[in-house]
Amino acid sequence: MAETWLNETLYPDWGQRFLVTRELARVKSDFQDVVVFESSSHGRVLVLDGVIQITERDEFVYQEMLTHVPLLAHPCAKRVLIIGAGDGGVLRRVLQHETVEKAVMVEIDGAVIELSKQYLPKIAGDAWNDPRAEVIVGDGIDYVLKAADGSFDVIIVDSTDPIGVGEVLFTDEFYSNCARILSAEGLIVNQCGVPFMQADELHETSLRRAKFFPHVGAYVAAVPTYVGGFMTLGVASKGQAPNTQTVEQIRVRADAAKIVGTTRYWTPEIHVGSFNLPPYIAEHLPKTGK
Repeated sequence: MAETWLNETLYPDWGQRFLVTRELARVKSDFQDVVVFESSSHGRVLVLDGVIQITERDEFVYQEMLTHVPLLAHPCAKRVLIIGAGDGGVLRRVLQHETVEKAVMVEIDGAVIELSKQYLPKIAGDAWNDPRAEVIVGDGIDYVLKAADGSFDVIIVDSTDPIGVGEVLFTDEFYSNCARILSAEGLIVNQCGVPFMQADELHETSLRRAKFFPHVGAYVAAVPTYVGGFMTLGVASKGQAPNTQTVEQIRVRADAAKIVGTTRYWTPEIHVGSFNLPPYIAEHLPKTGK
């Protein structure tokens, strides 16, 4: 029988492919094409509009860094808003923090949630049933527009790139409302692509955030299936600059949150070191960025 390969379509002239051992689901939702398949190398894989989102084998890298860094850069994050992240992996990591009292997750595409629950149960674990979690199938833009001032300590935006369904999550209006609903020490983080291939994404997003936040920066994570080198995670803060904590300060906060020893990529040392950007990445941040 002929082998079946899935070729990623993120870039027209460069990419990666996976050997598909079994296709588990293929759904055209109201927003995007969703595929879940089993690979021989990376376990189960979630694909949206032809672009790899998460694999069972390396999801921990992205999810841990997207979650633990902002939650521990904040002095005491208790209320967290997650936009996107329909696979549930970010929700799971947020709820690992015993100091978190409430996590609201707003995902526009209910099909992603349902397919992830059915075919990718390892990624979210028991997070869907945690009493601190509120999962909303709806528009994150609308939720942020209507949320009360200062109602969250951290906002985590886990979206696709700024095209198609994810485009509206990269606008001035969105970041303005995010700044409004964050508390005085609040932070927002979102993925800004792989700058070796998507430098404009980091540059333009950082410029927008700098209009509404005094501290704008980025940190990096090496996620194997996000081809092209380091993935950047853009961060903006209303309080202290998020790259100023020491390893010792982060370890104290992580001990209080009870996450020390639960991670496979994040550590206090990795946390602090991830803000030390190679020049080819740092040059795309605003000159006013901290």
